[in-house]
Amino acid sequence: MSTYSVEAIKINKTFGRRLVFNDINFRLDNPGIFGISGPNGSGKSTLVKIIAGLLSSTKGKITHKNSEKEIIPEKLHNHIGFVSPYLVLYEEFSAWENLNYLSKIRGITFDKDYAKELLERFLLYNRRNDLVKTYSSGMKQRIKFIFALIHHPELLIFDEPTSNLDDEGRELVYNIINDKSKENILIIASNDKSDLDLCTEVLDLKVSNKDF
Repeated sequence: MSTYSVEAIKINKTFGRRLVFNDINFRLDNPGIFGISGPNGSGKSTLVKIIAGLLSSTKGKITHKNSEKEIIPEKLHNHIGFVSPYLVLYEEFSAWENLNYLSKIRGITFDKDYAKELLERFLLYNRRNDLVKTYSSGMKQRIKFIFALIHHPELLIFDEPTSNLDDEGRELVYNIINDKSKENILIIASNDKSDLDLCTEVLDLKVSNKDF
Protein backbone atom coordinates (compact mmCIF):
# COMPACT_ATOMS: atom_id res chain seq x y z
CA MET A 1 0.00 0.00 0.00
CA SER A 2 1.30 3.45 -0.92
CA THR A 3 2.33 5.80 1.88
CA TYR A 4 2.58 8.71 -0.53
CA SER A 5 0.69 11.98 -0.10
CA VAL A 6 0.42 15.27 -1.96
CA GLU A 7 -1.17 18.38 -0.50
CA ALA A 8 -2.01 21.74 -2.07
CA ILE A 9 -2.43 24.69 0.28
CA LYS A 10 -3.93 27.94 -1.04
CA ILE A 11 -2.36 27.61 -4.50
CA ASN A 12 -2.56 30.75 -6.60
CA LYS A 13 -1.18 31.31 -10.10
CA THR A 14 -0.96 34.51 -12.08
CA PHE A 15 0.67 35.33 -15.40
CA GLY A 16 1.36 39.05 -15.36
CA ARG A 17 -1.95 40.66 -14.44
CA ARG A 18 -3.99 37.60 -15.32
CA LEU A 19 -5.27 35.41 -12.50
CA VAL A 20 -5.43 31.79 -13.63
CA PHE A 21 -6.78 30.28 -10.42
CA ASN A 22 -6.81 31.12 -6.75
CA ASP A 23 -7.04 29.35 -3.38
CA ILE A 24 -6.72 25.75 -4.63
CA ASN A 25 -6.69 23.30 -1.71
CA PHE A 26 -6.66 19.51 -1.62
CA ARG A 27 -4.94 16.57 0.05
CA LEU A 28 -4.49 13.15 -1.54
CA ASP A 29 -3.14 10.40 0.68
CA ASN A 30 -4.88 7.24 -0.51
CA PRO A 31 -4.68 5.28 -3.77
CA GLY A 32 -7.31 6.32 -6.27
CA ILE A 33 -8.04 8.62 -9.19
CA PHE A 34 -8.44 12.37 -8.70
CA GLY A 35 -9.68 14.47 -11.62
CA ILE A 36 -9.05 18.08 -12.58
CA SER A 37 -11.48 19.59 -15.08
CA GLY A 38 -12.42 23.01 -16.36
CA PRO A 39 -12.93 25.00 -19.55
CA ASN A 40 -10.05 25.66 -21.91
CA GLY A 41 -7.85 28.30 -20.32
CA SER A 42 -8.96 27.52 -16.78
CA GLY A 43 -5.49 26.28 -15.83
CA LYS A 44 -5.67 22.46 -15.82
CA SER A 45 -2.24 22.00 -17.39
CA THR A 46 -0.81 24.82 -15.29
CA LEU A 47 -2.02 23.18 -12.10
CA VAL A 48 -0.64 19.73 -12.92
CA LYS A 49 2.71 21.30 -13.83
CA ILE A 50 2.76 22.97 -10.40
CA ILE A 51 1.88 19.67 -8.71
CA ALA A 52 4.68 17.94 -10.65
CA GLY A 53 7.21 20.62 -9.74
CA LEU A 54 7.61 21.76 -13.34
CA LEU A 55 6.19 25.21 -12.62
CA SER A 56 6.13 27.37 -9.51
CA SER A 57 2.94 28.70 -7.98
CA THR A 58 2.63 32.43 -7.40
CA LYS A 59 1.37 31.85 -3.87
CA GLY A 60 0.73 28.80 -1.75
CA LYS A 61 2.56 25.50 -1.46
CA ILE A 62 2.51 21.95 -2.80
CA THR A 63 3.91 19.36 -0.38
CA HIS A 64 4.86 15.81 -1.39
CA LYS A 65 5.58 13.25 1.30
CA ASN A 66 6.60 9.60 1.29
CA SER A 67 6.18 7.74 4.56
CA GLU A 68 5.51 11.14 6.17
CA LYS A 69 8.92 12.42 5.05
CA GLU A 70 8.78 15.51 2.84
CA ILE A 71 10.38 15.08 -0.59
CA ILE A 72 12.76 17.83 -1.64
CA PRO A 73 12.09 19.39 -5.08
CA GLU A 74 15.37 18.03 -6.52
CA LYS A 75 14.21 14.45 -5.88
CA LEU A 76 10.59 14.86 -6.88
CA HIS A 77 11.06 13.49 -10.41
CA ASN A 78 11.97 10.09 -8.95
CA HIS A 79 8.50 9.77 -7.42
CA ILE A 80 6.32 11.08 -10.26
CA GLY A 81 5.27 9.65 -13.61
CA PHE A 82 4.04 12.38 -15.95
CA VAL A 83 2.17 12.11 -19.27
CA SER A 84 1.08 15.05 -21.42
CA PRO A 85 0.64 15.99 -25.09
CA TYR A 86 3.49 18.52 -24.75
CA LEU A 87 6.00 16.02 -23.34
CA VAL A 88 9.09 15.86 -25.58
CA LEU A 89 10.44 12.51 -26.80
CA TYR A 90 13.90 11.70 -28.10
CA GLU A 91 12.68 11.01 -31.61
CA GLU A 92 16.12 10.11 -33.01
CA PHE A 93 16.29 7.18 -30.56
CA SER A 94 14.33 3.94 -30.66
CA ALA A 95 11.77 3.24 -27.94
CA TRP A 96 14.20 0.80 -26.31
CA GLU A 97 17.05 3.31 -26.43
CA ASN A 98 14.75 5.97 -24.96
CA LEU A 99 13.87 3.76 -22.00
CA ASN A 100 17.50 2.80 -21.41
CA TYR A 101 18.62 6.44 -21.59
CA LEU A 102 15.79 7.60 -19.32
CA SER A 103 16.81 5.04 -16.70
CA LYS A 104 20.40 6.32 -16.80
CA ILE A 105 19.19 9.90 -16.36
CA ARG A 106 17.23 8.83 -13.29
CA GLY A 107 20.21 6.94 -11.93
CA ILE A 108 18.41 3.61 -11.85
CA THR A 109 19.17 0.22 -13.39
CA PHE A 110 17.35 -0.31 -16.67
CA ASP A 111 14.77 -3.01 -15.90
CA LYS A 112 14.65 -4.85 -19.22
CA ASP A 113 11.98 -7.30 -18.09
CA TYR A 114 9.64 -4.54 -16.95
CA ALA A 115 10.32 -2.55 -20.11
CA LYS A 116 9.40 -5.61 -22.19
CA GLU A 117 6.24 -6.10 -20.12
CA LEU A 118 5.14 -2.49 -20.63
CA LEU A 119 5.96 -2.46 -24.34
CA GLU A 120 3.96 -5.64 -24.81
CA ARG A 121 1.05 -4.26 -22.81
CA PHE A 122 0.93 -1.13 -24.97
CA LEU A 123 1.36 -3.22 -28.15
CA LEU A 124 4.70 -1.62 -29.00
CA TYR A 125 7.18 -4.44 -28.37
CA ASN A 126 7.48 -5.35 -32.05
CA ARG A 127 8.38 -1.71 -32.79
CA ARG A 128 10.80 -1.31 -29.88
CA ASN A 129 13.85 -0.92 -32.14
CA ASP A 130 12.24 1.56 -34.54
CA LEU A 131 13.05 5.25 -34.20
CA VAL A 132 10.34 7.11 -32.32
CA LYS A 133 10.11 9.65 -35.16
CA THR A 134 8.56 6.88 -37.30
CA TYR A 135 5.73 6.34 -34.78
CA SER A 136 2.20 7.58 -35.31
CA SER A 137 0.83 10.21 -32.89
CA GLY A 138 -1.10 7.49 -31.05
CA MET A 139 1.99 5.32 -30.68
CA LYS A 140 3.94 8.29 -29.34
CA GLN A 141 1.20 8.87 -26.78
CA ARG A 142 1.39 5.22 -25.68
CA ILE A 143 5.20 5.30 -25.32
CA LYS A 144 4.80 8.30 -23.00
CA PHE A 145 2.91 6.07 -20.58
CA ILE A 146 5.76 3.59 -20.60
CA PHE A 147 8.20 6.43 -19.84
CA ALA A 148 5.96 7.47 -16.95
CA LEU A 149 5.75 3.96 -15.47
CA ILE A 150 9.24 2.52 -15.99
CA HIS A 151 10.63 3.77 -12.65
CA HIS A 152 7.64 2.58 -10.55
CA PRO A 153 6.56 6.06 -9.34
CA GLU A 154 4.16 6.53 -6.43
CA LEU A 155 2.29 9.45 -8.03
CA LEU A 156 1.02 9.40 -11.62
CA ILE A 157 -0.07 12.63 -13.31
CA PHE A 158 -1.82 12.37 -16.67
CA ASP A 159 -2.66 15.57 -18.56
CA GLU A 160 -5.14 14.80 -21.37
CA PRO A 161 -4.16 11.11 -21.19
CA THR A 162 -6.21 9.92 -24.19
CA SER A 163 -5.08 12.66 -26.57
CA ASN A 164 -4.36 11.22 -30.06
CA LEU A 165 -5.53 7.73 -29.07
CA ASP A 166 -7.95 5.53 -30.99
CA ASP A 167 -10.44 3.25 -29.24
CA GLU A 168 -7.85 0.49 -28.80
CA GLY A 169 -5.36 2.93 -27.32
CA ARG A 170 -7.96 4.35 -24.95
CA GLU A 171 -8.82 0.88 -23.69
CA LEU A 172 -5.14 0.12 -23.05
CA VAL A 173 -4.73 3.36 -21.10
CA TYR A 174 -7.92 2.92 -19.10
CA ASN A 175 -6.86 -0.60 -18.11
CA ILE A 176 -3.51 0.73 -16.89
CA ILE A 177 -5.21 3.57 -14.99
CA ASN A 178 -7.60 1.19 -13.24
CA ASP A 179 -4.79 -1.22 -12.35
CA LYS A 180 -2.41 1.42 -11.02
CA SER A 181 -5.12 3.23 -9.03
CA LYS A 182 -5.31 0.23 -6.67
CA GLU A 183 -1.90 1.06 -5.22
CA ASN A 184 -1.03 4.55 -6.47
CA ILE A 185 -2.38 8.08 -6.47
CA LEU A 186 -3.42 9.16 -9.97
CA ILE A 187 -4.28 12.68 -11.08
CA ILE A 188 -6.04 13.13 -14.42
CA ALA A 189 -6.49 16.58 -15.99
CA SER A 190 -9.07 16.41 -18.75
CA ASN A 191 -12.40 17.59 -20.12
CA ASP A 192 -13.13 14.21 -21.67
CA LYS A 193 -16.16 12.69 -19.94
CA SER A 194 -14.79 9.15 -20.36
CA ASP A 195 -11.56 10.20 -18.61
CA LEU A 196 -13.37 11.94 -15.78
CA ASP A 197 -15.79 9.03 -15.27
CA LEU A 198 -12.80 7.06 -13.98
CA CYS A 199 -12.30 9.54 -11.13
CA THR A 200 -13.75 9.21 -7.65
CA GLU A 201 -13.41 12.96 -7.09
CA VAL A 202 -13.08 15.87 -9.52
CA LEU A 203 -11.82 19.41 -8.92
CA ASP A 204 -13.58 21.73 -11.40
CA LEU A 205 -11.56 24.89 -11.97
CA LYS A 206 -14.48 26.65 -13.70
CA VAL A 207 -13.83 30.05 -15.28
CA SER A 208 -11.85 31.79 -12.57
CA ASN A 209 -9.55 33.75 -14.88
CA LYS A 210 -9.64 37.51 -14.54
CA ASP A 211 -7.42 40.57 -14.64
CA PHE A 212 -6.70 42.51 -11.48
